[in-house]
Amino acid sequence: MHELLKFNNEKLLRQALTHRSYVNEHPGEDVQDNERLEFLGDAILNFLSGQYLYDKHKDKGEDELTRRRSALVDEKQLAKFATEVGLDFRMRLGQGAIRDGGFQNPNLLSSTFEAVVGAYYLDNGSNIEAVLAVVKPLFDSVPEQVVVIRSNVDSKNRFQEWVQSTGITNPPKYDTRQIGGPSHAPKFIAKVLVEGKEYGEGEGRNKKEAEKAAAEDALTKLKKKGLL
Repeated sequence: MHELLKFNNEKLLRQALTHRSYVNEHPGEDVQDNERLEFLGDAILNFLSGQYLYDKHKDKGEDELTRRRSALVDEKQLAKFATEVGLDFRMRLGQGAIRDGGFQNPNLLSSTFEAVVGAYYLDNGSNIEAVLAVVKPLFDSVPEQVVVIRSNVDSKNRFQEWVQSTGITNPPKYDTRQIGGPSHAPKFIAKVLVEGKEYGEGEGRNKKEAEKAAAEDALTKLKKKGLL
């Protein structure tokens, strides 16, 4: 068993593995879904990946480090981490989510990985170094070239760089909301705005995906106008 799954508080691990689709189908079971833990884990992974890259690449500037961080903890990579540590078939999903291929769903896998990281942090007395010890080998396992390729195509960062190049200091803002879909396969729409003006719109299976799609739409429109 991977170290990330070794818990003192098994109830905490069980919550981290529990998607809301499972809770909805088991109303009598005393368990919460993992969404709050997912929020915590997302923040922890962003911090630790930033620290990891800051220490590893002493010659890189803020923009490059930001792009690499986005690549290191994007949905695709976190889903891969989840499978590597054995979270895939440990996820507690509702039957509808399972029928729809939930155990292989990158969105569910990445979200569960974030939740487990958040839970592991709490289970170890909020010791960030304990979490670093288990995620650093995962970060190390990602080939450098993979991170570079992904970082170069991160649409949100590219759009922000364009905004900054125009002299605008305020970063783009994303207006994102859920527009439908079942609990295990929601659908989101995002609009990207710069100083109140809309530049692009996109849809996705989660907020991050929808925001990236909105940034890609904005970049495409800028290219058509000859501004990029």
